[in-house]
Amino acid sequence: MLVEINQVKQFEDEGYRRWFSDTYFDLIVWYEDDRTISGFQLCYDKENTERSLTWKNRSGFEHNKIDNGEKPGRAKMTPILVPDGLFSKDEIAERFKASSRNIDREVADFVYKKLTSYSP
Repeated sequence: MLVEINQVKQFEDEGYRRWFSDTYFDLIVWYEDDRTISGFQLCYDKENTERSLTWKNRSGFEHNKIDNGEKPGRAKMTPILVPDGLFSKDEIAERFKASSRNIDREVADFVYKKLTSYSP
């Protein structure tokens, strides 16, 4: 079940943000000054092949794989996003719906609606 992380570091040029997490998902939500949601990033399948779906009100959707920066025989590098093709929207949307039952309803409903409307 997703739970909200308290005391999330805020960045001046990014807008207010909230972070929710469980073993499968990380969800970061960004807000405008008027507290409307301006975007989110949903990272999923964290323990296997982690991917992310980012939605921003100005640019729409972007789906990526997360390169964790691990290279055998080398020091770990900073994780980066790399383009990734298919997004299993129905599977991820339903799993998110089940995992988000205990978080802020406005956030859960907003993200679920965007997930189900995903179009590359």
